[in-house]
Amino acid sequence: MDLFDQALDQNSHKPLAERSRPQSFDEVLGQAQWLSPQSPWRRRLEGGRLQSLILWGPPGCGKTSLAQILLKRPDVYGQKVHAVDTGAKDLKALCEASRDRLRQGLTPTLLFIDEIHRLNRAQQDVLLAALEAGHIYLVGATTENPSHALNPALISRVQVLPLERLSDSVLQQIGERALRPHSQLLSRLNPAAWTAILTQADGDARRLLNALEALIADHELHPSDAPYETQRLAEIWGQGAIAFDRDGDHHHDLISALIKSIRGSDPDAAVYYLARLIRGGENPEFLARRLMILASEDIGNADPRALSVAVACAHAAERIGWPEARIIFSQTVIYLASAPKSNAAYLAIDAALAEVDRSGSLPVPLAFRSSKTALSKSLGFGRDYKYAHEGDRGFVPQTFLPEALASKTFVELKARGFEKNMQDYLNWMRRPPSASEDEAKS
Repeated sequence: MDLFDQALDQNSHKPLAERSRPQSFDEVLGQAQWLSPQSPWRRRLEGGRLQSLILWGPPGCGKTSLAQILLKRPDVYGQKVHAVDTGAKDLKALCEASRDRLRQGLTPTLLFIDEIHRLNRAQQDVLLAALEAGHIYLVGATTENPSHALNPALISRVQVLPLERLSDSVLQQIGERALRPHSQLLSRLNPAAWTAILTQADGDARRLLNALEALIADHELHPSDAPYETQRLAEIWGQGAIAFDRDGDHHHDLISALIKSIRGSDPDAAVYYLARLIRGGENPEFLARRLMILASEDIGNADPRALSVAVACAHAAERIGWPEARIIFSQTVIYLASAPKSNAAYLAIDAALAEVDRSGSLPVPLAFRSSKTALSKSLGFGRDYKYAHEGDRGFVPQTFLPEALASKTFVELKARGFEKNMQDYLNWMRRPPSASEDEAKS
């Protein structure tokens, strides 16, 4: 019996997810890019080259299991804390105790901080001096992007290990291994049942093992040789929640994917990511705001109706709420994804703002200044202004920009959608009249 099977048999009062933790790198399933025997990182680690790490990955991908394997190393003194329960005073005391151990000739301290992203900036700064001096090795686990959640000074002192979501094949291996002591139950799980189990797990080994623990309890209460039906499995588990965090990476990644799918004119992908956000409980007001921004930023005047559609979606969703608002959002997302695209409005205003920042408050030409008062008229304000409607095409050539910017262009309309019509109209309006037009005028 190997260490893993011993852990499964012992401490049966512990949750299956805890009993199923691997006891060594050889027992870890998944994350082969770091943990295969050929991995340079693992070779360095097993060769005694310990270093401070941030383990970054989605829930249930093995961060805590890897950290606990490291804590068992004989060449370190392992300490584990949770960021939620740890303040700056506690961290300072741990760092001082680590320094004292080294002065006494004892092994260095490996400090594991679970959910390290929950430490505030000041608490993270407490660790810097100890890391710089080599008084501690730090292992932090986080589901959040370290570049967003951690101080740059802290990141510069550690190696970030990005861990991947576990594949269904790896999850099934983990499940089958955890069910070794329950061979009769394992025999009841046919391919359809495993598909349901893996869907319930949603890439998360902890969710997988919690689901299997519920099956173990059900099997013990209702022993049978009959295969588990998917309907029965749904009754045992209830509806599972998909991975989502309104303030975390899932939120940012899904919104990013939705926006990029719409921008890329893929309505199928856009509706899929919309569904992920709805199932995750996304705030409809936030979603509506992002769609309104996109309607101008990525579609603009290629389809001027896009902004009206997005605004109408925001008003309707506010009045209706979930779940019916899903239909409003679906209609809007499909329309925006299928509309012609132009970022001309976005580029134009940014170019104009950059010019204002560069050239400052250039004087407005006298012809276009307000001439509402006698003084302004006496100064020549508005004197040479030409009323556009007096032109044959509703246009009279004039230079409206400040003199220093007379040849500057900010707007580059795209040759697609309604912007092509706009450009054609501007070209026609600015073109000198033809001989036939002059004859007709005379």
